[in-house]
Parts: sequence; structure tokens; C-alpha cells
Amino acid sequence: MASSLHALLDKIVKTGNLIVTGPSGLQSFGDGRGKRVALSFSDEQAMDEIAADPALKLAEMYMEGRMSVVEGDIYDFLALVKSNTLSEALTFGMVWRGMARIIASRIKMHLPVNHNKQNVAHHYDLSAKLFDLFLDQDWQYSCAYFNPPGISLDEAQVAKKRHIVAKLMPEPGQRVLEIGSGWGGMAMYLAESSGVDVTGVTLSEEQLRVSRDRAQKRGLTDIVRFELQDYRYLPPDKKYDRIVSVGMFEHVGPTHYKEYFQKAAEVLENDGVMLLHSIGQPYPALATNPFIEKYIFPGGYIPSLAEVLPAIEKTGLLVKDIEILPMHYAHTLRHWRERFVARKAEAVALYDDRFFRMWEFYLAGSEMAFTHENFHIFQIQLAKRGGVVPDNRDYIARNEARLVEFEKTREPLEKVVF
Repeated sequence: MASSLHALLDKIVKTGNLIVTGPSGLQSFGDGRGKRVALSFSDEQAMDEIAADPALKLAEMYMEGRMSVVEGDIYDFLALVKSNTLSEALTFGMVWRGMARIIASRIKMHLPVNHNKQNVAHHYDLSAKLFDLFLDQDWQYSCAYFNPPGISLDEAQVAKKRHIVAKLMPEPGQRVLEIGSGWGGMAMYLAESSGVDVTGVTLSEEQLRVSRDRAQKRGLTDIVRFELQDYRYLPPDKKYDRIVSVGMFEHVGPTHYKEYFQKAAEVLENDGVMLLHSIGQPYPALATNPFIEKYIFPGGYIPSLAEVLPAIEKTGLLVKDIEILPMHYAHTLRHWRERFVARKAEAVALYDDRFFRMWEFYLAGSEMAFTHENFHIFQIQLAKRGGVVPDNRDYIARNEARLVEFEKTREPLEKVVF
């Protein structure tokens, strides 16, 4: 007897080549074109759970091993589904679950309780050995910049730092604030390349430990410091010539955007420059994907420019430049996922099979968002007044050329010590 999942897939998959095998047998979906993807289910209940709530249960059944991909991989399946039209397959149950999640998400956004540190710890305080399985030499856990195309992940992460610093236009002796300093790579690059004094703030105790250790080993503690600090409570009397924030804004939440930019404006010098680098989506979302919210980034939210720009305008900051990078994160995530899967045994030894499948699903689903849902990276350059940024973009290439010369003489990065 055909399961409820069979009925759902029959509505969704009109193009493609999908084979599903379960306790009741095998069934094919689509027009047979393209790469063949084959799923196997251990029990009928797993299929019914996915059919009732695919937004969450697809990931959970994959995590539990009750659904396996036996031809292709989980990205191939997600991409195949997204290549088809999903709206016709919505059921009443999916709609009401979606509405309940939207309501819960809106309520949570307005709660006065501050869960920022707890939310950050959920993800970033995982074992440092986990991130070492798939990140580049400098542990850049944000979108790389594949320019020129085809360069390696390590080269692309250096190109990302170079591109951002070129837009910041730092000058020797200036004070730089990094909001969300990760494992310290951007702060160290800034200090070494441009002779600036950098303060990085983070809410992750594990990242704080690693970044301080790295700065000490490179002899940078006089000009690079890291603090366990919520950006909202930065002292207003301490000003910075440059502010940079890479991959942190996704944790702020739309109800706090105005507060974020007010604080940035408060601590930025009048002739200062800020560069914000964030994941973006093409339109405001009603709620975060339930799998991501529950297991990966609790409290996270991917903004759209339609939500960000009004908040900037209300604080008096001026937008000097916006650049959209549409596919660079897809390439980054593909590299991360391939590296992670290649070291499956080590990931399982660190945690377990369920954790490995959860992270594989997270990396594949994130990649699919960029290849099939028009997610992108935006970089917004901000200032408090006119005249502090050139009136053309030629300076970016000139600054990048200078930084390339610096990189040729830079001391090699040491492996992170756990």
C-alpha cells in the first residue's frame, strides 16, 4: 500500500529521477531525467512522519538513520525536491504547523530574556576538533570569496579577508572593533596587514580561548585582544575608527537590528568606516527553518536587505556601498561538506553517528539554500558622514593588490592547539 509520503512525493516530484524503497516496496517518481537519487526507509512510520511535517521530520529521520540515501547524497535529494514546485503539495497539517512556528518565532523575538550567550554556546562551544575537520587553516567559519573562480578553500578564505579589509581602508595606528571575532583569524589579519589595534568581542568561551591562544603564539597580544563581551554593552565612551562584523549578524534577530546599528553608530568615530558581512535571503522570512532553530542555530535568523536597510537609516548611518555575492557560500559549503564527510570516522568518534548525520544535513541544506533558494551574502559598507569613502570602487582593487604583497611575506599560520 502506498504511504502518505508516496502521495506527497507524487505531487512534488514531476521532474527528476527519484527512487524510494520502504517496507512496502519500491516506487519511482519524476520523469526519469537527471541524476538518479535513491532513498531507503527502515520503517513505514518514518515515512508517515516526514509526510506530516517534512520541514522538521525529514532531517530527524535522516539523523536517526531511519532514512538513508543509497544513491547520490542528501544534498542531491534536497536539490531535486527544491527543483520542483512545492506549493501544490501543502497539506492542512503543514499549514497549521507552519503558522504555529511563525507565532512562536514572533513571540520569542520579543521576549525580554537574553539567550544570546546560551544560543552562541549551543553551536560555537562545540569541540574545537569538530571544526578542525572541515575548516581552512585559519578557521574561517564564514563565506569564502572564490575570486578568481576555481581557487582552493584556503585561498578563497584569504581572498575573503583581503576583500573585506580592502573595503575597510584601515590605516596604521587606528582602533578596530570586530563584533563576533570567531577564532581570531580576521583580527590577526587586520593587525598584521595594516598595523591597527584590534579588539574582538565574542560570546563563545571556546572561541575566546582559541583566539587568545593564537594571538599569543603570534606575538600580537599588545595590539590584538579578545573579550567575552556582548556587543550591546560596549562602553559608549570608547570609540573605534573601523568596525567589522563577519557572520555574526545572523544571530542578532530583526527585533534588534535598530539596537545593533545604534550601538555601532555610538562607538564609531565620526570619520570611521564599518563593514558588515552577512548571509541574506531575497525577502523577509516568517520564521527560521525548524531544524536549524532546534538543532543548529537556536535564535538565528537570516535577514533580507528589506529588513536591514530601514534599521540602518533610523540610526543615521550612511550606506556607502553594497555588494551581493550570490554563489560564493554555495562553493564554501560544498568544500566544508566534502571535507566533513571525508573525515566521517573522526566526527563519529568525537560525537556519534546521529551527530554526524545532523551536521551533514545542516551543511547540505545550507548549500541548497544558496543554489536553489536565492540566498546570498551581502556586504554593506557604512559611515557616519560623506567623504570618508572614495566616490568610485577603484580603491578596492588597489588595496587588495597591496594586501597580496603583504600575504607573500606573512608568517605562516600555525595549526590550532586544542
